[in-house]
Amino acid sequence: MSLITTTTYGAIIELRLNRAPVNALNPELCEALAHAVREAATHGARGIVLAGGPKVFSAGLDVPYLLSLGEDEPALLHAWKTFFHAARALAESPIPVVAAMAGHAPAGGCVLALCCDYRIMADGAYRIGLNETQVGLVAPEGIQYLMKRVVGAHRGERLLVSGAMPDAQEALRIGLVDELTDIDEVATRARVWMEELLRLPHRPMSETRAIARRDVIEALDDSRIGLEHFVAQWSHPDTQAALRAMLARIGK
Repeated sequence: MSLITTTTYGAIIELRLNRAPVNALNPELCEALAHAVREAATHGARGIVLAGGPKVFSAGLDVPYLLSLGEDEPALLHAWKTFFHAARALAESPIPVVAAMAGHAPAGGCVLALCCDYRIMADGAYRIGLNETQVGLVAPEGIQYLMKRVVGAHRGERLLVSGAMPDAQEALRIGLVDELTDIDEVATRARVWMEELLRLPHRPMSETRAIARRDVIEALDDSRIGLEHFVAQWSHPDTQAALRAMLARIGK
């Protein structure tokens, strides 16, 4: 079964994460996503809807898989590199991308959404945010910038330091998501938004978008991610204890 399911709606292509049960981002899924995003533009699509599963858009990086790698730093580095490769593919996409989140989007799921042009979320008790500090991780400077870019510097600082996960209504209020709709209408509403955008004169819209989103691409530059340092901190006792405690809570 494909890790990304593809549905075409005229000039719009829907890419749906398809790794049950919660679209945990392992290297295979990240590589498949990066490939699908780049192929969409190459093969003539004018817009992308990035969707996930019901109730969970993506639960973020596949923590059990990462923990299974132990002290294998090259394997850990590869896993994180593929994730940022997928994030960069979204950020660098020459065609607009709308995130259709019919559920929770913590950590890596939130990062993918922040790399998109527009974010639509299911209304209800669903949460989105960068909860890295709660699980013993430090969000790289570039990822912190993406959060602050949409919610403002001070509010972003408070969310990042506490690892907060606002619910859908609060996320809309602070600008972390752009729109809420019924869970069954998220993907449809995302296509409608994209259709409206694509009705604009193509060249002016595309060139304006490229200028406006240049900082998103720059935020994901290697110098602002510091991946080697990030991976080196993975084995810190605080990080390992927090990650295992999180898995124990989920297991219950």
